[in-house]
Amino acid sequence: MSTPTRCTRLSVSTDSTTTSPTYPVGVQVHLHNPKRDVELAGPMRVADLVKSLGLNRESVLVIRGDSLVTGDATLADDDVIEIRPVISGGS
Repeated sequence: MSTPTRCTRLSVSTDSTTTSPTYPVGVQVHLHNPKRDVELAGPMRVADLVKSLGLNRESVLVIRGDSLVTGDATLADDDVIEIRPVISGGS
């Protein structure tokens, strides 16, 4: 049985006033509806992150990589997560 490895994506951006690259120093959060990106200092629990963004935990999905993340999970500074609204419907 092999041990799973954790892959993280490191994004590098350039500040508009300098030419030196800047590296993320917190949890990278990609939100949808409205679409925006924020960076927050970690480590922090998912429930605390959602609350700090003013979102209702029951109305969003928190995704790390390809997996849903529960409210009691802890996010590290190098985590990249996505927050998507829950959409339901049907007839």
